[in-house]
Amino acid sequence: MEKIRLRAAALIIEEQSILLVEFRNEQDDGVHYNLPAGGVEPGETLVEAAIREAREEASVDIDVGPVAFVYEYQPAKNNYIYGDVHSVGITFACRLKDGSVPRLPDRPDPAQTGVKWVPLSELSSVQLYPEIADDILNYCNGHDYRNYVEEHEIQSEKAGND
Repeated sequence: MEKIRLRAAALIIEEQSILLVEFRNEQDDGVHYNLPAGGVEPGETLVEAAIREAREEASVDIDVGPVAFVYEYQPAKNNYIYGDVHSVGITFACRLKDGSVPRLPDRPDPAQTGVKWVPLSELSSVQLYPEIADDILNYCNGHDYRNYVEEHEIQSEKAGND
């Protein structure tokens, strides 16, 4: 039976900027960004995981709101580009609690290099994983958007744009 990894993410927008976690790329000198996110631990709910991951990766306390996105990576449909674990990520619209200031945690992941507010106007110019920048912008601007995104759809769009 195939195992599925559940992930929770926090979409935090303030003053037309999005809070992102910066990581060093393994294959080159560049960086990529993720929303504060990670796997759900045994005995933990998705909301509890989003709160924990925001604290662990961005040193912030958050209030968790409604689901904004569901993202699914199915390895066989994507030629195993991100490994062999089927994963489903739930992204919640979140707000920082009063007085909570994002910063690099005391013990970050070895590949983590920063925590940054990226203006929404610049979101398309950074490497975001998963590659849902357009979906986030549509969501923030009140436009129709995909609230369920499959990785193979992203890869098909990229192939069509190349």
